[in-house]
Amino acid sequence: MNIVPAEALVPGDIVLLDSGDIVTADLRLVEAANLCCDESTLTGESIPVDKTVAPVARNAVMADRTSMVHKGTAITRGTGLGVVVATGMATELGQITSLVIAAEPDASPLERKLERLTAQLVKVTVLLAGLVGLAGVAMGRDIVLMIEASIALAVAAIPEGLPIVATMALARGMWRMARRNALVERLAAVETLGATTVICADKTGTLTETE
Repeated sequence: MNIVPAEALVPGDIVLLDSGDIVTADLRLVEAANLCCDESTLTGESIPVDKTVAPVARNAVMADRTSMVHKGTAITRGTGLGVVVATGMATELGQITSLVIAAEPDASPLERKLERLTAQLVKVTVLLAGLVGLAGVAMGRDIVLMIEASIALAVAAIPEGLPIVATMALARGMWRMARRNALVERLAAVETLGATTVICADKTGTLTETE
């Protein structure tokens, strides 16, 4: 038996599993003696899963793949022998990592509303400033003077204090939540939490306390 680094594994390699080992690739079991695996990092189930060599359905969900052990899980009991079927980003853990990396931060409801309001204000302001300028020119006023007046009107019509007011409101929300022992990292998340009507939670302590 040779001990090789995890990054040197390739599909088709045979890996010996023993109690206390951390699985470094997705393996199809060919031998299993009283083998149990902690899969809480993938499935959220804190209770170790008994593993066998019996085949399972092709479309079985990850928690029901009793003939497989996956990268990132831990062997809690017994011994086994497995064939490497996936390594690195091709593993189940790697696919989850890919989704996390590819995910882009989404704008909060408040940010979307402010963007929509800003766009509407800009359109209305430009329209009014243009109408004022054209009306002045039509009345015989100096063109340069009316252009300057239109620009000044457009600048004055934009509510510069809107971001400050929104920030103060969100900061007050963060302060009120902090008094209830809830820390919020992003200001915009306060409004998102305020708009939430349903919160689904399950097995809160699995990843944090392994319970």
